[in-house]
This record gives sequence, structure tokens and C-alpha cells, in this order.
Amino acid sequence: MKASIFGLLFFSISMQSSFAQSANASASVTNRTSEEQEIINLSKDKWQWMSEKNVDKLAQLFDDKSKFVHMSGTWKKDEELDIIKTGSIWYRKADVHDVAVELFDDTSIIWSRITLESTVRGSEAKVEFTVTEVYKKERSTWKLLALTFSSVRDTHVIKH
Repeated sequence: MKASIFGLLFFSISMQSSFAQSANASASVTNRTSEEQEIINLSKDKWQWMSEKNVDKLAQLFDDKSKFVHMSGTWKKDEELDIIKTGSIWYRKADVHDVAVELFDDTSIIWSRITLESTVRGSEAKVEFTVTEVYKKERSTWKLLALTFSSVRDTHVIKH
């Protein structure tokens, strides 16, 4: 009898602990700080500006030393802006499925799992990516330092 009660008690405590861990994992995704949400919103705005080919807004966002890693190469700010302006790559639509963000003092890293619909040198493309963006806060403004596209499967999961 004592063994049954002990087993039931142990099982009950184990289940409560399991539910608490699941709740904490979910809370970490939904209970973001205002600064984390600010970066997420900025990343979302960036995708919209890229879609609209709004190089004026993007030029303000991109740091002068920023780098962009694509499937076909790595280049700097001026080339990325020219590619967007001319439509050599047109980022038509970025469907964001998941986002994780980490803050380190004045630096932020955001990982986004996206489906990107684009036109690349005249050809239509729809590709799954995890995009890594690095931002640094200068005074009160965030500047994009790096953006890297990593091709992934549609089942790819970002660990939070």
C-alpha cells in the first residue's frame, strides 16, 4: 500500500513538473520584453521594405559595414541595396513562421524561419530559409550588421 501511495505521489509530482516546464517554454515565446518585440517588429518592417524595394528606409537600417550572405554569395550594403533597387532579387513576400530573439547588451540576434517568395534574375522562387540577423544599437537606433540566409527544410524548427 505504501509503495502504491509513494508511486502515485511520485507520478503526480513528475507530471506537475513536466507541465510547468512546458508552460515556461511557451511563456518564453509569448512574454517577450519590449526591446525583443522592438527587434521583431523591425525585422518585420525590413521584410516589408525589401518587398517594396524601399532602399531609402533600408539604407538607414543597414550599417555601412553590413554584410549579406545569400546562396550565391556574400556582399556588402551598397551591393545589397543595388540588388534590391534594380530587382535583380525581388523579395516579394516573406512568410514568417517562427522567430527567436536574444539580446546581449547593445547587440541583438534574431532567427526567423521563413518561406521566401522572390524573383531572382527573372526566375520565380519559393524557398524555406532560416534567416539570421544581427543588430547593434547605436544611440537609440538599431542598425543591421549582418543578414544570412540558410536554406532549410520546411520541417526545420528553431529552438527557443
